[in-house]
Amino acid sequence: MQNYKKIIQENLEKYFGEYASSSEYSKVIWEAMKYTTLLDGKRLRAIMTLETARLFGKEITEAMPCACAMEIMHAYSLIHDDLPCMDNDDLRRGKPSNHKVFGEAIALLAGDALIPFGAQLIIDKTNASKDVVMDIVSEYLKCSGAQGIIAGQTADILAENKKIDFENLKYIHKYKTGALFKCSILIGAKLAMVSKDILTKLAQYADDFGVLFQVYDDIIDCTLSTDELGKTAGKDKAENKLTYVSAFGLEEAKRIFYSLIDKNHDILKELKLNSSLFDEIYASLIKKIN
Repeated sequence: MQNYKKIIQENLEKYFGEYASSSEYSKVIWEAMKYTTLLDGKRLRAIMTLETARLFGKEITEAMPCACAMEIMHAYSLIHDDLPCMDNDDLRRGKPSNHKVFGEAIALLAGDALIPFGAQLIIDKTNASKDVVMDIVSEYLKCSGAQGIIAGQTADILAENKKIDFENLKYIHKYKTGALFKCSILIGAKLAMVSKDILTKLAQYADDFGVLFQVYDDIIDCTLSTDELGKTAGKDKAENKLTYVSAFGLEEAKRIFYSLIDKNHDILKELKLNSSLFDEIYASLIKKIN
């Protein structure tokens, strides 16, 4: 994972260096876009894109533009998620949130600007046929919009200060959290031009991973400190949000987490895919909740 993180970071810096404007009028927006994107993070979504493409025969370099685009989309979602009108969080990855550094208006625009920048990278830098590139861009834009993470964020906002049922919670997590993982895996697979049957199985794998990551996030939100999390700890509990921990208790949430890992392993086994990197991802999550 550390090797993947290093090359992803290097390529993100390279792309920003290539595309960012030095004009005094637009320099600040590029600085804001770069600020959150380049903050140290797990890079799980980009790693999953690279590893999925590799498992189906593609070189890491071929999948890098798509992987970096996923980190760029993730950064947009984090900037918007932290805004005062959304989750109103002052910390992100242990550093001040984008709007605390650049102000709300610039932070909002930076998030907006990252969406087309990711799509532009895929189109400009992906060495594949036009049909493959357009299929990947379509998946990417679907995830970034109202059929993806914005749907989840909208449902989350509408659920504030209300008692919601578990179906509502699952919808929020499927789109707000899971859509990014699903897109990460699917665009890696689509770059490798896998069959529709395999795409269907990978979509199920990604859906389950999105849920297990949300369960993991709910667990560490109430068990780790603000310093350990790099964001405000206990926020969901303080705001009386429905989470897997509040709904089922800590131990049952952990059981759900482990059962979803087992489901993921079953799908990889069915597809005859063996990835020590995915195993490392699971191990890194397990380490945090134990």
